[in-house]
Amino acid sequence: MPFPVRDTMHVDWPLFGELSRALALKVSRDFDPDLVVGVATAGVVPGAVVAAMLDRPFHSIIVSRRFRAEAIRETPAVLSAAPGDVLKKRVLIVDETCNNGDTMRLAKAAIVNAGAREVRTAVSFKTGAYQPDWYALETESTIVLPWDRETIVDGDLVPNPKYGPDGGY
Repeated sequence: MPFPVRDTMHVDWPLFGELSRALALKVSRDFDPDLVVGVATAGVVPGAVVAAMLDRPFHSIIVSRRFRAEAIRETPAVLSAAPGDVLKKRVLIVDETCNNGDTMRLAKAAIVNAGAREVRTAVSFKTGAYQPDWYALETESTIVLPWDRETIVDGDLVPNPKYGPDGGY
């Protein structure tokens, strides 16, 4: 059975900033992390913003379906070690989107296995059934983030071809 067609939501920088601010506020009301870990690659941007707003150290972990430029995995894998600074700390993991939770579960397991005392999760966009501890916006749309709208080809910014011939605009 084919996957259902989803609408596309193009997020601009001002909206991304407001959603990051809302996410940091939501987290701060219930949790005081010692540090923030962003899931690379796209979760690094909102993770760094949330960490800055909470005035906490920031680290990253690579959990990806892509293990070489030309190859895509069916399921994600942890491709880097959890930061050593998580030992005995309260850790907030941030990613940009969360659909079925495969990536978030792997990141959380890696942080727990590295000795974190408590681990919570936050995403900018909840797009599926997985329930992170916090999210800024829930939608069924496919998300196109501001840093994904364009790519550099031969030194020029062009619409990202993975969103269609015109970048999906």
